Amino acid sequence: MKKGFYTIMAAQFFSSLADNALLIAAIALLKDLHAPNWMTPLLKLFFVLSYVILAAFVGAFADSRPKGHVMFVTNTIKVVGCLTMLFGAHPLLAYGIVGFGAAAYSPAKYGILTELLPADRLVAANGWIEGTTVGSIILGTVMGGALISPHIASHLLSLNIPRIHTPAEAAMLVIVLMYIVAAMFNLRIPDTGARYPKQETRPLKLITDFADCFLVLWRDKLGQISLAVTTLFWGAGATLQFIVLKWAEVSLGMTLSQAAILQAVIAVGVAVGAVLAAARVPLKRSLSVLPVGIIMGLAVMLMAFYTRHLFPAHWGIYFGKMHFPGYLLVAYLFLMIVGGLSGFFVVPMNALLQHRGHVLLSAGHSIAVQNFNENLSVLVMLCLYAVLVWLDMPIQFVIVLFGSFVCLMMYFVMRRHQANQRAFDSVALIGEARH
Repeated sequence: MKKGFYTIMAAQFFSSLADNALLIAAIALLKDLHAPNWMTPLLKLFFVLSYVILAAFVGAFADSRPKGHVMFVTNTIKVVGCLTMLFGAHPLLAYGIVGFGAAAYSPAKYGILTELLPADRLVAANGWIEGTTVGSIILGTVMGGALISPHIASHLLSLNIPRIHTPAEAAMLVIVLMYIVAAMFNLRIPDTGARYPKQETRPLKLITDFADCFLVLWRDKLGQISLAVTTLFWGAGATLQFIVLKWAEVSLGMTLSQAAILQAVIAVGVAVGAVLAAARVPLKRSLSVLPVGIIMGLAVMLMAFYTRHLFPAHWGIYFGKMHFPGYLLVAYLFLMIVGGLSGFFVVPMNALLQHRGHVLLSAGHSIAVQNFNENLSVLVMLCLYAVLVWLDMPIQFVIVLFGSFVCLMMYFVMRRHQANQRAFDSVALIGEARH
């Protein structure tokens, strides 16, 4: 990898670390404000909405100047969002500003990879970026929880910093410092020399251009396959987070705080799968991982039939006086496998989509289209899940329905790819530009 790639990784790590820690601090601030419980999930909604609403504009912005500069500007927007929350703005509004920065940050973060690296290194680069991102999600969540804990918060509050009166506010101050560290790495990102035609600034024309880019990727024989898979994956992944929490409560008898650990277990699996894909799946064989999506759907369905009662209560592993129940260890292993399958099949698809989008459109525009589809999928699938919960459907039924949906969608994607393959040689198509 080129030296600049590692600077990009560092910038992404600290920016994502702050994003995830900020979510925990924002939830704590809502509690301080005695906000109703239904506002907590709206934090994620306000954050994701920016990706959907701003999709037509952030691609043009990312291509209008060097990507490192774009990442610095958008990271600064995140700092502004964090500071507005710190100085009294409503957490939903402030977190929406952070989402605005994140939505504009993403096309530059991924787009620069296609400018900096050759096509045959994209899968490896995506594997490391995804692994770094997953690591920052785990550490960021842990850091956010630690910062608002009484022990650490008391030390921060003892510094008597003006306007810092609660653990949540003290945590936000540390998070701002993390964003500043990310900004310092942003400034060190080299200029790749890639330049695009002067970008449009009229909103209506930007929306029209975005619609054209949207249609170009969905009509492309390779673009439509990779876009369909990544769209399904991110929508399913966001929904699976909530499904796992409910499943842990019903089937494993875990509290919410205990179940949250399972998110980290899945994330570790995703990171391992991403690294394996980076090492073993070259870009020209990226489509060979499609069957893994069906295997993942089937594996998720097995969750519906797994309970703590499958194992004797005394069975497990002892470390001194600590006892780790067998049912929990198996659940950890199972969820890590599910995460590994997810990471292994989505990273090559992500790399293929980036490459194809770069060939057909531009780095920024293609990532903006990808973000629009993926986050719209997140919104739709979370709404469908909410309806099932509102209808009081048993979690086992929801899991089977969810896994069946993933398998069915992947089956249709594979059939579509086979039809495309009969008309075009996909391997030869990789790297072919639109004429």
